[in-house]
Amino acid sequence: MDQILDLHPEDFDVTVEPAVTRKTLNAYLRDTGLWFPVDPGADASLCGMAATSASGTNAVRYGTMRENVINLEVVLADGTIVHTAGKGRRPRKTSAGYNLTNLFVGSEGTLGIITKTTLRLYGIPEATVSAVCSFASVQAAVDSTVQILQAGVPIARIEFLDDVMMDACNRFSSLSYPVVPTLFLEFHGSERSLEEQVNVTEEITQSNEGSDFQWARDAETRSRLWRARHDAWYAAQALRPGCKAYSTDVCVPLSRLPQIIVETKEDLMESKLTGPIAGHVGDGNFHCLMVVDPSDPDELHRVHLFTERLAR
Repeated sequence: MDQILDLHPEDFDVTVEPAVTRKTLNAYLRDTGLWFPVDPGADASLCGMAATSASGTNAVRYGTMRENVINLEVVLADGTIVHTAGKGRRPRKTSAGYNLTNLFVGSEGTLGIITKTTLRLYGIPEATVSAVCSFASVQAAVDSTVQILQAGVPIARIEFLDDVMMDACNRFSSLSYPVVPTLFLEFHGSERSLEEQVNVTEEITQSNEGSDFQWARDAETRSRLWRARHDAWYAAQALRPGCKAYSTDVCVPLSRLPQIIVETKEDLMESKLTGPIAGHVGDGNFHCLMVVDPSDPDELHRVHLFTERLAR
């Protein structure tokens, strides 16, 4: 069940079995000029990612699994095998009949078990650059995010880390970035389009008193930068050795993002809780990685009350 099946480079799609992970697929695709961009951080299985409608750092440009699954083979509870778009079919449109594919994407195994998935592929960008930009306040960083998207910049990744999270990542990943609210950004495209994207983004960040960009141009430096972001869970846990991490996960309309992150930071401080914030702010999503002592009933109670307020 770990085979990569039916690659069609000219149609930008591929079918995979359940044990194939996203890193395995991208390694297989390396010489074709194609890649699969949905990146939830972990090297998850692609059928599992379809079952959970996984998202990740690239969702702001390439969408989540829901936008990138073309067909599914699903085994129902009675053993019936269903092909959601028709057996062997790879349609680019879903206007004919029920959209069964998107019914099963995100159903988390409750409607059936996914045994094959056909995925949309993309051309590897001609050029890729990453940048880090620091801000004096959470409000300024998140305002910049909203304005970048409103300006129509086709940015590939835009991630927010608050000061506590930056401190944790610096320690854990041996980095030396300022311990302030920070945006991690990545741009994909041709050399000419990248220049335009970067210029517009720099204008916006500087209008919000952001720092000059610190660049990561070569693949090794970019990989180290994003590995630090993906290791945020472990970095948060390392802030309090012996404690456990508990992640919240909320998503709001972009226009409400600055308000909720500022209010969340205030609530964390008032509640005397350790909760570094990291998020895919390009689609209005962020996480508080709560680091809690499981043997402290009072702290557990405060975490419970905080997460109740956050969700509401």
